[in-house]
Amino acid sequence: MATVREILTKKGQQVLSIGSRESSLDAAMLMNRHKVGSLIVMDGQTVVGIITERDLLERVLAERRDPAQTSVEEVMTTEVLCCQPHTSIEEARAVMMNRRVRHLPVVDSDDRIHGMISIGDLNAFEAHSQELTIHVMTEYIHGRT
Repeated sequence: MATVREILTKKGQQVLSIGSRESSLDAAMLMNRHKVGSLIVMDGQTVVGIITERDLLERVLAERRDPAQTSVEEVMTTEVLCCQPHTSIEEARAVMMNRRVRHLPVVDSDDRIHGMISIGDLNAFEAHSQELTIHVMTEYIHGRT
C-alpha cells in the first residue's frame, strides 16, 4: 500500500511557513511567489495554524479587511489536520475529501514537520501509478516482458 512517505520522497520535505504576527498580505505574497495554496503558521517550532487561499478569500477579502493590517493570526485556521509519513494515500485522500481540505502537513509522532502534501500531489501520484500499470500491461500484452 502506497504511503505519504513515497510522495515526500519525490516531492521533497520543504515546508513554507509564516509567523502568526505577519500580515495577511505577506502570507498572500509568499504563497503567490512560491505558487502554493497554503502556509503552515508557526510559533517557534510549534504549529499553531494553517493559512490557505480560502482563508484569505473568506476572512480578509470577502470581509473587506485591509490585508496589510490584518495579521495571519486573525484569519488562520487553528484546527490543523495532519497526517504521518506512514499514512496511506487512500487515508490521506479520504481525510481531505471528508473534511474538505486541500493540504495536510505531514508530522511525526513528536509533531515535527516532515513536509506538506496537497490534493494535487495525491492526484499526480495516482496518475503516475496508473501510467506505470498501463505501460507494464501493454508490454505484457505485446510479449515484451
